[in-house]
Amino acid sequence: MKISLLDRIFLFGASLLAAYQVVVGIEGLSSFTILCYTIGFGIILVACLMIIILGFDVLENSLVVILSTVIPLSLSTGLISEFYQKHLPPYLAFAGLGLLAISITRAFLRGKVSTMVLAVVHGVAGLVIFALPIFLGLKGTVPAGFSLVGIGGALIGIGGLLLFFMRTGSQFLSRERILNIFPGLLLLTTAAFVAGFMLAKT
Repeated sequence: MKISLLDRIFLFGASLLAAYQVVVGIEGLSSFTILCYTIGFGIILVACLMIIILGFDVLENSLVVILSTVIPLSLSTGLISEFYQKHLPPYLAFAGLGLLAISITRAFLRGKVSTMVLAVVHGVAGLVIFALPIFLGLKGTVPAGFSLVGIGGALIGIGGLLLFFMRTGSQFLSRERILNIFPGLLLLTTAAFVAGFMLAKT
């Protein structure tokens, strides 16, 4: 499917937002937390530019599965590092082992096992990104606007689900429809993340 001008605009907008977040949106945090957020938003930036340049076919590459996993894992690790430092070691172990398990199963064990491992790792990381900012906002630990990061987490989960449907050839949604939705969804996801982090500073 050919990438349209509107899709390019959406993807370029998402890349600009991700670049902004990398450059000025994550100041005043610990070095490790900044590293985690930088990796997450940096991959969003690179992914958007790759799709703009190479088209939607790049999403079929098995390497994209690994990179799409690094985004929620790095962002969720950054959140744990920022707000629940004492839980960082076990979560960091989960993230590392989860990424390793996905890499191994994608390389050697295609099928249900690979899909199950991917779903578990994505599910845990996505739940952290979705629930933690909303919980902290309701608790009053951070400004309520930080809950937008949780909305971004929900949207990135939907994006991952769409890519899963596309790779498995699901009859629920056609490849063309998924690709029509994906650029706009990626822009909304990145905008929610950036706005949430920005409002957390107010």
